[in-house]
Amino acid sequence: MRILISNDDGIDAPGIARLTEAARRLSGDVWVVAPEKKHTAAGPSLTLAQPITMQQRGDKRFSCSGRPADCVITAMAWLFKDQPKPDLVLAGINDGRNVAEDLAYSGTLGIAREASFWGLPAIGISRVKNPAIGAEDESWMAGLIGSLWSKRAEWAVEGHWLSINLPTALPAEIRQPHIGRDKIGRNAEVIETDGDRTVLVLPRGRAHATTPGDENSVVDGGSVSINRLNWFGQTRLGDELVASL
Repeated sequence: MRILISNDDGIDAPGIARLTEAARRLSGDVWVVAPEKKHTAAGPSLTLAQPITMQQRGDKRFSCSGRPADCVITAMAWLFKDQPKPDLVLAGINDGRNVAEDLAYSGTLGIAREASFWGLPAIGISRVKNPAIGAEDESWMAGLIGSLWSKRAEWAVEGHWLSINLPTALPAEIRQPHIGRDKIGRNAEVIETDGDRTVLVLPRGRAHATTPGDENSVVDGGSVSINRLNWFGQTRLGDELVASL
């Protein structure tokens, strides 16, 4: 099994090292293509018609000057152009949960979304800030990923990917919550004004709003949350409305 791993925290982040270790317990063919620096809330954005620098950082390990989703494109269009494509794409482990509106903003999930465009099964993995890292975490993660891989026929539908949020401590029960609301970027701080010119900062962080049964409540309760997402959702307009336009 060929596994491609990326993230949005940068190639030297601790989370991607832990995910790589877990993946290597499942396969001897693990590749890492990750951004050279952190990209917060990069979503699925791409670097098009601009140079992208790929730097080999070790055996099957490359940094990318582009954004998180660029890592999938550069891997598919360049690194694996003339060789077998990955069987599975893993993104993470993100430094902080990805819930609610983060599903659209997240660079971690942008990686998984881009992988789905190439027809690849993909899993985005995030974890709460300041987790209690245990000696068996990588082994437990390998077991979860291995179980999902063996059952991929039941979840790896075209255009879909998985989002997993890990709690403070592992192992943990796995639950499927509903998607809540917990908006980031709710405030603007003025740091400079000069006549008609105003400089703002949108602070990081969120309110940690939660309702029973949403992702935050599941993770805060010590469980793993898992959701299957897709990129092509729509809510059809009523036929009468369209006919009346």
